Amino acid sequence: MSDGFVTTKDGTRIYYKDWGPRDAQAIVFHHGWPLSADDWDNQMLYFFDQGYRVIAHDRRGHGRSTQTAYGNEMDTYAADVAELAKHLDLKNAIHVGHSTGGGEVARYVAQYGGGGRVSKAVLIGAVPPVMVKSEKNPGGLPIEVFDGFRSALLANRAQFYHDVAAGPFYGYNRPDAKVSPAVVENWWRQGMMGGAKAHYDCIEAFSETDFTEDLKKIDVPVFVLHGDDDQIVPIADSALLAIKLLKNGTLKVHKGLPHGMATTHPDIVNADLLAFFKA
Repeated sequence: MSDGFVTTKDGTRIYYKDWGPRDAQAIVFHHGWPLSADDWDNQMLYFFDQGYRVIAHDRRGHGRSTQTAYGNEMDTYAADVAELAKHLDLKNAIHVGHSTGGGEVARYVAQYGGGGRVSKAVLIGAVPPVMVKSEKNPGGLPIEVFDGFRSALLANRAQFYHDVAAGPFYGYNRPDAKVSPAVVENWWRQGMMGGAKAHYDCIEAFSETDFTEDLKKIDVPVFVLHGDDDQIVPIADSALLAIKLLKNGTLKVHKGLPHGMATTHPDIVNADLLAFFKA
């Protein structure tokens, strides 16, 4: 078990965790905004115990990676993952992305997944094909929603991050929710580790990037997993559209589960992932 950094071509240091046998099937986990590799703790431990090599990185500007002022967009995020995969000599890897990390997975697999680098991919509560409303995407969320994110981040990032975690991210704003203050605090901790400039830029990256062509290009099997009570990435404008664009996609919807279901319901998510990995 190890951790370390890989330095990209522009000098950015990308932090990563790498646990498990080097000759085992590798699973690479891609976190959501504004979190870090730590958001995958449950999955990392579970799949390590299942005999997999488990890897998770902090996206540039997030967690322990460099707090970048530039390059906080999907093409660069995908290029960073490509450099990490090369550094770790990953072949036949499975890439799992949540939320913004799902967009990162789609862009990486489409652009760099050939030549045996990638065997399968998973999109959990993921942002593709595109979140923001436009003439091409009339069902998307209005740009004012994301402008509100930017305004809240500028006004009081610490309060904004607490409110997101304590509210819609985990469905803790629902009347029957069993709120875990520790989960909220851990979300806040991860968010505040990252850079404000990078997080501000990433709002545009996750909301306005169009992954339509990426999804069409992907040849490997893709598992699309979503909760129908996802208040951050509404299912009708994401998973239900993404599955129509994938050549070899499988969709599974869980009734009542929130955006952060990998944390709130790891037993369900881990079982789903294991079945897909072994299929």
